[in-house]
Amino acid sequence: MVRFERVGRTPAERMARAHDIDDLRARARAATPRPIFDFVDGGAGDEGAVHRNRAAFDALQLVPRVLRDVSTIDTSTTLLGRRVAAPIVFAPIGLARAAHPLGEIGLARAAARYGLPTVLSTMASVSPEQLARQVPEADRWMQLYLWRDRDASRAVVRRAADAGFRALMLTLDVPVAGNRLRDVRNGLGFPPSMPLRSALRVAAKPAWAWRTLTHEPIRYALTETGGGDFVTQTDRTLDPSATFAELEWLREVWPGPLLVKGVLDSRDARRLVDAGVDGLVVSNHGGRQLEQAVATAHALPRVREAAGDDTLVLVDGGIRSGAHVAAALALGADAVLVGRPAMYGLMAGGQAGVDRAAELLTSGLTRTMALLGAARVAELEPGMIAN
Repeated sequence: MVRFERVGRTPAERMARAHDIDDLRARARAATPRPIFDFVDGGAGDEGAVHRNRAAFDALQLVPRVLRDVSTIDTSTTLLGRRVAAPIVFAPIGLARAAHPLGEIGLARAAARYGLPTVLSTMASVSPEQLARQVPEADRWMQLYLWRDRDASRAVVRRAADAGFRALMLTLDVPVAGNRLRDVRNGLGFPPSMPLRSALRVAAKPAWAWRTLTHEPIRYALTETGGGDFVTQTDRTLDPSATFAELEWLREVWPGPLLVKGVLDSRDARRLVDAGVDGLVVSNHGGRQLEQAVATAHALPRVREAAGDDTLVLVDGGIRSGAHVAAALALGADAVLVGRPAMYGLMAGGQAGVDRAAELLTSGLTRTMALLGAARVAELEPGMIAN
């Protein structure tokens, strides 16, 4: 009755023992110093928005259809004129190399391997040129914050265009910094630095410390923030006076599709569509900004209705499984953004971990669609959500 299992010899074999995203999160926590794990995992204030995001997707009940031919499942869809293997996009993550030296390169490689787009953050630890050079096959999008220095913002946009990035995602939900208490309590500064009381925890994770110390220093690739904690850097760098007028000059310097991230209000959605944006991202920044923000699953249907059928609508926040992806599509999203799931994989097992995160999400979507009686993405519709 007892059988012995062979211990995984390769990173991929070891990561195969993570059976869902929560397993990857547990492995990430075990492998990474507490201040770095908290930087990825944490949210603002009491983290109520983080928990509501997840709880809202967990609470959705799906209504399957029977006697549908689901012998072949097609998860592919079209995003901004290009066919992708599944309606999943890797979200922009700042300083991903703090989690693992591969950082944004590892995220992009996994996305490309699974036919998914990836979004590079303005606050990334690799440049657009580096990402394009090392992962030329990736479907690369660029995220932009509006800095006080508009010339610097323009320079980032032009560099992304020159490096072959095909979409720009303007993030608007950070007029000022959210109160990320885990980072405050850990004394975490950026690029990563910490007081002795927190640095001692690094010694307990020698593999992470060795990888980090034997690779080039972690720093922002596109900006110099002057150092300091997250709140100080954000309030020093980003522009809280930005208005809808910013879209006009951005259209002048960016030739491709323009998406706006951080939309929760239906009136904002309608105004942005009227202003000519190509897509909206329903997002509360993963619960990392306004701690009392509405859960994105609750905001999504209203934004979808206001945006109309012709505007691309994405959603992020709390998505941890293929079933969550299917539910988001049934609620009206065209695709989802995932940030923490990919980062858990990166922390847990480097490239093999990110690959495993992508595999779990895509295979989970395939299975859920079959169980719902939906052979194609277009067959996921609101009637599959129980009222």
